[in-house]
Amino acid sequence: MMVSPMFPLEVAMLPGQELPLRIFEPRYVAMVGDCMAMPEPSFGVVLISAGREVGGGDRRCDVGALAKIVDCQEFGVGKFRLLCVMGERIRVQRWLEDDPYPRAEIELWPDETDGPADAARIGDVEDRMVALLDRIGEARGTPIRSREIVESAGVDPENRLYALAARLPMGQADRYSLLAAPSEAARLDVLSEAVDTVTAMVEFQLSE
Repeated sequence: MMVSPMFPLEVAMLPGQELPLRIFEPRYVAMVGDCMAMPEPSFGVVLISAGREVGGGDRRCDVGALAKIVDCQEFGVGKFRLLCVMGERIRVQRWLEDDPYPRAEIELWPDETDGPADAARIGDVEDRMVALLDRIGEARGTPIRSREIVESAGVDPENRLYALAARLPMGQADRYSLLAAPSEAARLDVLSEAVDTVTAMVEFQLSE
């Protein structure tokens, strides 16, 4: 278990995603300074379940991921531009005082070992996502390179399901459910259901 700086967001960030940030709030400016003093600068990111990012007073989820800082640029006094890449999944064991920024005792949370997700089922989800994106493109009158978008998720095999989810216009609650799924097989179940939900929503909207 380790103590980590934390950055609650109104978005559920998934492993493998890039996270650009503009830092200007004093408490997070202090956090960036402390992070950049680390051998491998990073901080935890969790979804805010209620409240706002700025000003505090939010309610925070307990599953998130480590954001690894790959670039840090100062643009004025007390202002930073960060580029982060989301890494390992984490669980918060205990929130500490926000002194001066959010901190928590965390542990890394690798997948439970119930075997990999079925490749045929992943292929089926990909095909349904292609059909969904094609439908959205047709409705907008703008063709979408759906197959290319979906297949690009396979560039990072370790985070393939997370990458697929990042390409699906799903809500934050569904993204968090996928992040909090205990195993790859369970994550595939959540993603499959999310594709069905988004497809039904799109069809309903187009029928009105």
